[in-house]
Amino acid sequence: MTGATEPLFEGLKILDFTRALAGPTCTRMFAEMGADVIKVESAPNGDLTRQMSKIRNDRSLYYIQQNLGKQSLCVNLRDPRGIALMKELVPHMDVVVENFKPGRMASMGLDYEALKELKEDIILCSISAMGQTGPLATKPGYDYIAQAYTGVTSMIGDPNDAPSIPLLGIGDVATGVHGAFAVLAAIYHRERTGRGQHLDVALADVYYHCHEVNVHQYTGSNGEIKPTRGGRHMSYVCPAGVFRANGGDIMIMAFLHHFKDLCAAMDRPELVTKEGWTTDQERLARLDEVVALVETWLQTFPSHWDAIAKMEEHGVPVAPILTVEDTITHPHLLHRGTIRTINDRLAGEFGIPGMPIKFSEFPEDLPLEADTLGQHNAHIITEVLNHSEEELAQLRADGILNEGEF
Repeated sequence: MTGATEPLFEGLKILDFTRALAGPTCTRMFAEMGADVIKVESAPNGDLTRQMSKIRNDRSLYYIQQNLGKQSLCVNLRDPRGIALMKELVPHMDVVVENFKPGRMASMGLDYEALKELKEDIILCSISAMGQTGPLATKPGYDYIAQAYTGVTSMIGDPNDAPSIPLLGIGDVATGVHGAFAVLAAIYHRERTGRGQHLDVALADVYYHCHEVNVHQYTGSNGEIKPTRGGRHMSYVCPAGVFRANGGDIMIMAFLHHFKDLCAAMDRPELVTKEGWTTDQERLARLDEVVALVETWLQTFPSHWDAIAKMEEHGVPVAPILTVEDTITHPHLLHRGTIRTINDRLAGEFGIPGMPIKFSEFPEDLPLEADTLGQHNAHIITEVLNHSEEELAQLRADGILNEGEF
């Protein structure tokens, strides 16, 4: 690796009022690229996720994963003195990120208009389930709530059963990343104009943006096409989905121009031009027949690995269905740092998802640690805000600040 060694966002200061996953994902992206992130946690117990995944030494592995490199300031946000400290911090910041229920920042006197009075060009990024405006804005929500409202859940699972949910934070993480992108766009805008702005980033909007064909198929067909879940197989191209093989399931994506590649692998070149088989729509009309044909062929191999190797010889997009356990030692994921091993001072060594973006001039994996509750209270109060040690002690004694061991 050549070029700069300084982190990309060194010197960028972010005041982080986020909890759970969507908001912390946004600020985590910045922390992993060198930004100075002060995570404000509500006293006395801090981020609610500190109580999750407490697998080792009473330390939350969930919290560690989402908050590497952040500074913890644990403050009583229900006390005016705690809010006063937040208002003191704002002029030192470039960006504020929050994912409270809409209206909460205003109730604390920290809405965008109030923040602008403290720092004229401040950028506020508000992340929520349903957005800051609209009939559902004040509804409490999580990832799956937004997923359900946007037609996404209806597209997951067996078409003859109730919808399923993905045991992944897809909406939260995607919204966090969209939030980070929005913050960068706002910073770029500020550099050109000198003005900050309020960013409204909603899980519902991000989820809806993921509909690659469903919405336009319904609206474009005047409602004749009614998208729904397809179970193991895609509903608009074919063959594409999960196929049963000896020893394991396989993901095959042999639609459009790749159908000829699958036919070559199966030694069935005549199917490429066979009547009723030449287009995805024709093959979808006989999906059961296509699946039976492919799965019967797959059973001729000693294992699904042999079948995968055969298809790869012919350029068919194909993959084994790996478990989470399988991914931990997969050489490709290890090579790219997709899984990252960290060594927490309390929880020890374990793996987490790594930084997904690779930069040619950015050091891989900054040596970041997750904070303990209120770990940086003293630094922020005395060094950033220039309060005295006596004032710090009084804030602790009055319960305005709190610290914890984990």
